[in-house]
Amino acid sequence: MSSRLIDNIDSRYFEAANALRGKRARRRIVAYVESYDDIYFWRTVLSRFEDEKRYFEVMLPSKVNLTRGKKSVLMNFVGDHVGPDMIACVDADYDYLLQGVTEQSRRVIRSPYVFHTYVYAIENYQCYAPSLHDVCVAVTLNDHRIFDFQEYFRQYSEACFPLFVWSVWAYRTGHHGRFSLSDFNRVADPGGFTVQNPQVSIEHMRRKVKTKVHELQRQFPNNKEAYLKVKDDLLALGITPQTTYLYMQGHHLFDTVVAPILTKVCNLLRQERQTEIYRSQAHRTQKRNEMSCYENSQQDVKSMLKKNTGYLQSERFVQLQEDVRRYLEASSPSRKPE
Repeated sequence: MSSRLIDNIDSRYFEAANALRGKRARRRIVAYVESYDDIYFWRTVLSRFEDEKRYFEVMLPSKVNLTRGKKSVLMNFVGDHVGPDMIACVDADYDYLLQGVTEQSRRVIRSPYVFHTYVYAIENYQCYAPSLHDVCVAVTLNDHRIFDFQEYFRQYSEACFPLFVWSVWAYRTGHHGRFSLSDFNRVADPGGFTVQNPQVSIEHMRRKVKTKVHELQRQFPNNKEAYLKVKDDLLALGITPQTTYLYMQGHHLFDTVVAPILTKVCNLLRQERQTEIYRSQAHRTQKRNEMSCYENSQQDVKSMLKKNTGYLQSERFVQLQEDVRRYLEASSPSRKPE
């Protein structure tokens, strides 16, 4: 089969293939995703819906030319060809927040066969604050709670929120050339974070946000009403000042904010555990063996963060799974009389 033919296969192909399998065969539903990293995440979304009647196959949009990315999933390979046996699974990015302002946003939020993360990307789920202590335990094998991740990211989100509203406004109104995601990310970098005194980084963030907001107010002096409208829209969508971190750019959150903070917390937890071993009453050889065993059991912060599934009970993940449940109920083949 040529690559051109494979790349243009639509849902009808899979519907026909399922029909040929016979009544007792499990229905195969193909789920196209953006990249290799997305395959595991969407497997966690879809697995609970598999049974003796159906199963999902999660894959990239092309096995031939290795094309990846959101536009590839939505436009080049899936587009209007999605259907009951072929779905698209993508990061929401800002498309959920844009609420149909752009063509891509309309595709993402309106198609019954396109599913999105609600939060910006899968990285935001991996950085879900209530789960970060468990990531530290997996990395260091030390269950001592020395840092309150939930409180920190609540304050971090509140500090970012006024500027985040400006960011969404810029993308809704076509002004992102004057205030881009990169511009927002530069302000939303909590440089100078320390585990012992995290409040310093929050206060630093607040000052940077205040400065940038004043700058934007000077650039767009007649924008107050439009700004408040976007703010109300975001609140109506469930984006609160306390959860802003879930809707900012995922890679920035993962690489620039959460991973460095986790690394500093984990370093202290490792030191604490190593000190306990060193101060133990065991003889020198036993201490050395214990230290070697402990060091060999530790994990890399970013690797464990990517494997984090502590978001499974989060509100947005539950909402995403509810979307899948409704789709399956609506698309289940009607029973024919025996």
